[in-house]
Amino acid sequence: MMIAAAFLAASLVPVAQAEVRGAPDILVLGDSQLSFGAGKAFVDLFARLSGSCGLASDVTVGVIGVRSSTLLSWTSKGKAAKGAICDVDPKWKVNAGVYGSLSQGENPYVQIGQGEQFQFCAPERSPLEAVFHDGYYQPDLVLMFLMGNATDRWADNPEAALQDVRSFLADLPEGQPCIFMTSAPPFGEKSVRQRQKAQDHIEAAFAKAGRQCSFVPGFTPETVAENMGNAANFRRHASGKVKDPYHPTEAAAQKFMALQQDAICKAVARQLSP
Repeated sequence: MMIAAAFLAASLVPVAQAEVRGAPDILVLGDSQLSFGAGKAFVDLFARLSGSCGLASDVTVGVIGVRSSTLLSWTSKGKAAKGAICDVDPKWKVNAGVYGSLSQGENPYVQIGQGEQFQFCAPERSPLEAVFHDGYYQPDLVLMFLMGNATDRWADNPEAALQDVRSFLADLPEGQPCIFMTSAPPFGEKSVRQRQKAQDHIEAAFAKAGRQCSFVPGFTPETVAENMGNAANFRRHASGKVKDPYHPTEAAAQKFMALQQDAICKAVARQLSP
């Protein structure tokens, strides 16, 4: 009878008070570049790095990329600001792609707020707070990978970048190892230049706000040279003209990760060192 009672009590524990199924050692969170190719590339990257860089040989990785989400939408309690994460996409009816230990089988697309593994939309806390609330996820390392829709905000206003970083750090559990990485360069030169400016400001914001997170720049001379103006790295019309200049293909994301592998390894080792 006592065993049965204990089992019943355990079954009644809310999902958000126990680590969810498939919870990974490394949790990668970010925007739609993860859904369009970089998510799979991150899983492959950490498979190559397993057993090195301070990682266990059996390290698990989970990736969640949420459409046009920004750092502000991940850290806001306001319904409007976090709508990019919590609202159902009107066209596709789902708003995220998941990979690795959190994969949903053949179909990687999910709706945040639906399903046991993705309950990030409590009204009283930000999505990022909900990720960690009461041990819902307990990763050894969290890696944020995004920039996209925050480009103008950060490029035009360094103080807004600093505000976003401080909110992000405040929502992390105390002592949580983390890496912040800006996403891969787009196709167009004008967009690259604006995002480079945004990266400069968000990198400076992390340096000013504190060293809890390691910063890995996604825009380097090598990654810009690989993507800017290189139509082969982006989805194209039958004519060959680029139709999506902001999301590198999966093959291009694999090239990007290969170029970034050493920097990511160093950041992981720095975060996981005793």
